[in-house]
Amino acid sequence: MRVSGGSLNADLDRIDARAKQLLGAEQRTKDAEDAFTQLLAKPAEARRQPDEHESELRRWARGEMRALEIPAEKVAHRDLVKGTATAGGNTVPTTFYGRLIAHLIEVSGLMMAGPTVLNTASGETIEIPVTTAHSSAALTAEAAPLAESDPTFAKRTLGAYKYGVLLQASSELLTDTAVDPEGYLSMQAGRALGNAFGAHAITGTGSSQPTGVITSASTGKTGGTGAAGAFTADDLINLFYSVIAPYRNSTSCGWQMRDATLSAARKLKDLQGQYLWQPSIQVGVPDTLLGKPVHTEPNVAAVAIGAKSVAFGDFSQYFVRMAGGVRFERSDDYAFNSDLTTFRAIIRADGLLVDQTGAVKVFAGGAS
Repeated sequence: MRVSGGSLNADLDRIDARAKQLLGAEQRTKDAEDAFTQLLAKPAEARRQPDEHESELRRWARGEMRALEIPAEKVAHRDLVKGTATAGGNTVPTTFYGRLIAHLIEVSGLMMAGPTVLNTASGETIEIPVTTAHSSAALTAEAAPLAESDPTFAKRTLGAYKYGVLLQASSELLTDTAVDPEGYLSMQAGRALGNAFGAHAITGTGSSQPTGVITSASTGKTGGTGAAGAFTADDLINLFYSVIAPYRNSTSCGWQMRDATLSAARKLKDLQGQYLWQPSIQVGVPDTLLGKPVHTEPNVAAVAIGAKSVAFGDFSQYFVRMAGGVRFERSDDYAFNSDLTTFRAIIRADGLLVDQTGAVKVFAGGAS
């Protein structure tokens, strides 16, 4: 029987490929055995190398370091102990997935709308001069005297109100927990401080607290009677155009309303049957209403008679003052007799709509 050269070469190639596969499998087996041998030879402590930030926070929590700087959000709001499951014990492993699954809560939508943030090293009062009326010209006859028209000014004042949260944790929890404490404390404090300041940034009275943007905003449109405070598509269009073009064209111009109000707004149509609402097709870009971004804010009032349930305008005219950054501090002495370590996070902040001539306007529910 004659075997062609091509067939013989093909058989040789298959044999060569198979031999290489076997050699490769043998080498991979040897490499895996070597790796396991080296791993098992190491002490248990050496196998888990905590990252630098986790190591620093654990040393700080145990009192080995007196100070630690942490980014601009932090802490929680009750005594945490290892012995009670829901108060910390659920974070201590027998064998444990090392990440805590926390429930989500709402934070300040105003801070996402593009306010002007002033960061200062200290908390002294800041006075901001603003114009409340501009000069105007007039048609003047030949040789007639010119009419005087001066701009008028006012001052807006920003202080520094203190917001804080306190957390106490047992030494057992700090020593034994497998949860990343730095990340968790940062998340909790950021949300707690954001919620506290965010409520005042929307509806604060300005008396011993910041002045909310809705508190200072003027009414752009009042709803009709017999609608229990609800708005129509025409109402939102009128509110949109009650804000003059220089503010309306700002990149920080948008809407603020709570989720339930937003649900109603999404169902509105114009006279051609087209929805006013336009969903975003780009990740990270908010949905739009009449072409302007919508930010949900839980502290805006619900739809009701007389309620200011929708805000629209240039939110860069709302100034947020942050004095001295975030203080995140630890004390071993405050609850020494209970063997608890106390943590606190503090910010000093104020907020004010500096341009109150119509930069932001609201929809108010009509009378019954």
